[in-house]
Amino acid sequence: MRANQRGLTLVELLVAMAIGLVVTLVVTSLLISGENHKRVTTSTNDADQTGNYAFYALDRALRAAGSGIAESTSPVDVGVLTCKLNVKGMLPRTGAFPAPFSTEPAPSNLRVAPLLIAQDQSDNGSDVLVVMGASGDAGGVPRPLNAAGSATSLILQNTVGFSPNDLILVSQNGVQDCLLEQVSSISSPTLNLGGTYSFAGASTTLATLANGVASTYVTPLGNTQANNVQFQLFGVGTDNILYSYDLLQGTGANTSQAIADNVITLKALYGVQVSTAPGVLNSWVSPGDTNYDIDTVMTTEATIEKIIAVHVAIVVRGEYYDKNTANNGNPISPATLTLFNGYTRADGSSLAVNVPLNTSSTGQYYRYRVFEFTVPLRNMLLASGGA
Repeated sequence: MRANQRGLTLVELLVAMAIGLVVTLVVTSLLISGENHKRVTTSTNDADQTGNYAFYALDRALRAAGSGIAESTSPVDVGVLTCKLNVKGMLPRTGAFPAPFSTEPAPSNLRVAPLLIAQDQSDNGSDVLVVMGASGDAGGVPRPLNAAGSATSLILQNTVGFSPNDLILVSQNGVQDCLLEQVSSISSPTLNLGGTYSFAGASTTLATLANGVASTYVTPLGNTQANNVQFQLFGVGTDNILYSYDLLQGTGANTSQAIADNVITLKALYGVQVSTAPGVLNSWVSPGDTNYDIDTVMTTEATIEKIIAVHVAIVVRGEYYDKNTANNGNPISPATLTLFNGYTRADGSSLAVNVPLNTSSTGQYYRYRVFEFTVPLRNMLLASGGA
């Protein structure tokens, strides 16, 4: 007996197609939603990782600020802090620093200080951090000259602890300029100088400083082979990349080095002690406040010695441009982000800074992460007598 066979009716076919369409739409919607969620999660995780790495790089540099130079004021001032930094063929310089540091800090007048903040002077309008520190192993203890030297040598009481290729800072209390020099060889008690960093000075010479037996000091900084001396700039470029620049050009090139991408801005505040209690942070100040602009701070030793901490904020953007229908096409980020919320000056006035995100048609369709952290300047705390 043959089975009774018949095809689908038109109605049944339409119903089957409708069911298939619904299933296809549901599956497609789930796939799109899952893919969008994955991209959002990946972008957010990338922003977190970028921010964490940028935080690590800045924190590491800032914690070493002032190492080897903060002690130069105790027990007597040896002319290190606020001295105009002379480095052969590098500083002072007549041209601008490479991007994103083409406007500040003033390359022709850069002074020695553990930390300086140049407000809004990065090429994209962010702050620039100037961090100077040496090797703790070098001790940072200034040594006076024992006899008059020459244009290529310095004579100390002894040369214990010095090695070839050491970097030293030659300074004189009451003299504007200081010289960064390099030890080429040692014939105790004489340091013979020569190499990449030696001899040249813009408005003073080694011979001049070497004759100041009563007031010239030698401060050991570190060693070129150990690469343990940092005189660096940090800032954000117009390409939203956080850069560093080595003022001593240890890489052998006059170029900025990329640290982290998708960094929108970098802002910072000084933490200062304004009371007689050593090492006690009493107030926060903006680098735009009176007497705290970079040009004033780097030439005022008393102000430098008050700065014992820094509070840094960085804004990192995720890579995913998210203009999806789930948000009805509306921006997913606010028009502005507020940094330093709750931070005030000694008089109670707010130090909050607004970062606009609506400066372009796409800015609010990205997600952002804000990283704020406080770094104590331990070398300045120790120099101030704090715990």
